[in-house]
Amino acid sequence: MTVRKSISFTEQHDEWVKAQVASGQYSSESEVIRELIRERVMREGAGDDWLRSEISRGLESGVSERSAEDVRRAEKESLAR
Repeated sequence: MTVRKSISFTEQHDEWVKAQVASGQYSSESEVIRELIRERVMREGAGDDWLRSEISRGLESGVSERSAEDVRRAEKESLAR
């Protein structure tokens, strides 16, 4: 569900947001703001439960027989698909 909000910026902040979009890093001003919110949420610890879960999963999976290079290669192949 998407909720529309109206927010105000200083000219300096507005120019910065527009520059982020112009750089090609983001496709819209909304995307810039959403990313800032995600970063803040993670910094405040909202992602701690997920991170703890992933660390536990990794520890429980044991030691891999694959080399670090094998893992890198498999990940690159996965991302290429």
